[in-house]
Amino acid sequence: MVSIKGGHKRLITGGIATATAGLALGAFALSGTANGATESAEAAGAGKHAKPTVILEHGAFADGSSWNGVIADLRADGYPVVASANPLRGPASDAAALRTVLDHVKGPKIVVGHSYGGNVISEAATDDPEVKALVYVAAFLPAPGESALELTNKYPGSTLPGTLDPVTYQQADGTTATDLYIQQDKFHHQFAADVPSGQAALMAAEQRPIAQAALEEKATTAAWKTIPSWDIVTTEDLNIPTAVQRFMAKRAHTHTTEVAASHSVAVSHPHLVADVIERAARATVR
Repeated sequence: MVSIKGGHKRLITGGIATATAGLALGAFALSGTANGATESAEAAGAGKHAKPTVILEHGAFADGSSWNGVIADLRADGYPVVASANPLRGPASDAAALRTVLDHVKGPKIVVGHSYGGNVISEAATDDPEVKALVYVAAFLPAPGESALELTNKYPGSTLPGTLDPVTYQQADGTTATDLYIQQDKFHHQFAADVPSGQAALMAAEQRPIAQAALEEKATTAAWKTIPSWDIVTTEDLNIPTAVQRFMAKRAHTHTTEVAASHSVAVSHPHLVADVIERAARATVR
């Protein structure tokens, strides 16, 4: 296990111990273009050296822009990147949306999930031979039958419930549903305490809500059981308690890096996150 106490210095690659830790428009946002990612994979098939495509799945209360710093590093190092737009409606339907992206981008892929995005990649990547590694970033690694809400409450420490702003609305079929936001004046402390206040304010205004039902929906598969996995555990996380993250990482036998960071570690420590992703790529794609 690697433990990081802060800072934005790129990690030096080293041995990591296994430790406690149909294509629709709008389905994804690209770092470049869809064709760019696909062409890179085709180049590999033609005998040219190419790196795997990195697929990034954001979580609740965020959007694809939360990966901007990570994308910049990955692209600088020659990795094609796709930042998928997570609908945040439920693991099964969100995984189906992500699979349209995985199916469209040919060749080897490293799939990365933040927070609730971990639920989604765990289902979407199951039985996909082109997914060579999974990277969980302050994320859920549910086993079949578990929900994000159940895992969050497994150990004390989450202060998220007291910051939520629920919005109930009527659906087309006449039933009601509830979306969850984080109250904007509480977003910085709760979600992104180590992000500059001005940037956190923008994130609060841009946050996308998650369906309350999505946090209660149980997982049906767990891709981490068969695909090599890496995990970044955040020790100053107020959304998913560190003890919960460590429990999931240990159970999944992930290659684990711990960092003193908030839940928004991809924003506050993009270099670290990019380095772990690249380590996973180097270890699994030859």
